[in-house]
Amino acid sequence: MRGFPAIFGVFLVLNFGTFVRAGWKGWTGDIDWWQNTIIYQIYPRSFQDSNGDGIGDLKGIESRLDHLKDTGIGTFWMSPIFKSPMADLGYDIANYTNIDPIFGNLQDFKDLMKKAKKKGLKVLNDFVPNHSSDECEWFKKSIKRIEPYTNYYIWQDAKMVNGVRTEPNNWQNLFGTGSAWEWNEGWAENSYHNFHKKQPDLNYRNEVVIAAMEDVIKFWMDLGVDGFRMDAVKYLVEDKYCRDEIMIDPTGPVTYTNMYHNMTSELPETIAIIKRWRKFIENYRQNAEDKHTRLMLAEVYADIEHTMSYYGTNEEPVAHMPFNFFPITDLTYASNASTFEAVIKRWIDNMPDGGWPNWVIGNHDNYRVASRMGDEMVDVMAMMTMLLPGTVITYQGEEIGQTNTMVRPDQYVDPNNNGPGSEINRDPQRGPFLWDGTDNAGFTAQKKPWQPINPSFWSSNLKAQKDAKYSHYQVYKRLAKLRHHATIQRGSLELHVLSPWVFSFVRRLKGEDTFIVIMNLGSEGETVAVGETIRDLPDTLSVMVPSVNSIPETGVKINSRADRNKPAQLLLLRPKSAVVLTDGVVKEDDENSQSRTQNSANIHSVPTLSILFVVATIVALFSQNS
Repeated sequence: MRGFPAIFGVFLVLNFGTFVRAGWKGWTGDIDWWQNTIIYQIYPRSFQDSNGDGIGDLKGIESRLDHLKDTGIGTFWMSPIFKSPMADLGYDIANYTNIDPIFGNLQDFKDLMKKAKKKGLKVLNDFVPNHSSDECEWFKKSIKRIEPYTNYYIWQDAKMVNGVRTEPNNWQNLFGTGSAWEWNEGWAENSYHNFHKKQPDLNYRNEVVIAAMEDVIKFWMDLGVDGFRMDAVKYLVEDKYCRDEIMIDPTGPVTYTNMYHNMTSELPETIAIIKRWRKFIENYRQNAEDKHTRLMLAEVYADIEHTMSYYGTNEEPVAHMPFNFFPITDLTYASNASTFEAVIKRWIDNMPDGGWPNWVIGNHDNYRVASRMGDEMVDVMAMMTMLLPGTVITYQGEEIGQTNTMVRPDQYVDPNNNGPGSEINRDPQRGPFLWDGTDNAGFTAQKKPWQPINPSFWSSNLKAQKDAKYSHYQVYKRLAKLRHHATIQRGSLELHVLSPWVFSFVRRLKGEDTFIVIMNLGSEGETVAVGETIRDLPDTLSVMVPSVNSIPETGVKINSRADRNKPAQLLLLRPKSAVVLTDGVVKEDDENSQSRTQNSANIHSVPTLSILFVVATIVALFSQNS
């Protein structure tokens, strides 16, 4: 019989459930624009090509702004668009205040800004302060020792060992190709590069360099940008004495991954520089009436303690937020409910007073969430990031559950595919956006785009998902709309591990609707008696947003707990599915194209909780005897 396993499953859920009130008790202060927005990362090469050269550009972005607006996105951040020889696809900047011709020109940028502002969209620029290109005029003048550029970069004498010139120390580059030092004949010394050899590190022990970067920041704020994503900031400052880094295994190979990077990253002086730039940005005004907040985001992959240091304090703020990459680094398709709880708690509970959370599940440096965790988990992850307290950062394509594109080794473009670092190939997640089912997915009229088009473009694209009755895009759009609700913006947070594979969180705000997100992270179906496992819920709840693979449908009402007059009802969850429940009214407008016909088969009645225990016990005894 089907009923017995289902009820026995509920017995397990009811007895396993744990409740944790995370450190987030709600937000009572003002909410600025960056706190309730969705920040959408655009990788310009892959967003939209406007001139048929196979590479995305600024005019292409401008032509697609309606997509952002229609989806409910309020802010977009562009990966580097600056003049560059493209040794690292734009992260090697030759001119910090000009646009690379493959993307357009400064007038194109101004046109994009004007149109974005007209549509009410905020714009963030990537800011790459750690290094420039070796083709930057600063570096060329530094080689020639032309002031004030002589000490713009980190130069170091070579060591002589048995009459042979060797590197100054054992520092290795992050790209895995060997030493971080490059001999320069013009200077007759080594220049330091933490990344590619064509990306020499700037010298932030030089006050002039810090001021030069403030000029760059001001240049783009003068053109109207609303803030910056600060790239790779933990590497800004190196040990002034250039001492060797400590080997993890002294008998092992001299490689980047076999070293503690205590001499080349996370030095205390770095925080002071970011803090100074934050003050510079906050003091900037275009006119006397300008009270607009310019946002500073810090890209930091580090342990929780070092990451949190980039918040600073209320008295001495650093960045507005360091990126929260732990959902990328610590969650997989095999993560259980306790792991999800731990990842969320780690961020919430370690933030300093006044800190605002954020959630990131993908970017241009990591495999796409649909490829890492599976297509079935796309809506689950969207519900988590969109409905937890804080700002959400979405990488282009996540709204349609786009997967990694298939890139052959002979098609690699990313320089990080060299040498031992080849296993962290970053090309697949950088493939073109899938707009429609036409040739090249509507990305370009060129026969050969710069990266291969995802083979699934003909069936899994934005247009198809807009037209479909159920799709990842429809779910994402409804979640984006829900983020405007006061409970989502200001409400408290409760975390619940309902079973080893069922995770839930609750958002509450006095006088407002309550929202409950329930996720089945496992590979088997689960049943949940919601009101018996999560306390203080209203008697009746409605399904507001179901995942595409959900059994419960939009508008289905659930009796959350049993009493003398009515039974409780079980919520049935397919593997890797999720639902958003509410005690509020699910309006016709809320249902949108996700609306479905209510089906009583979506829920099971439970006479009373005591009967559940009796039946479950009988089933358990029956199983033992058989």
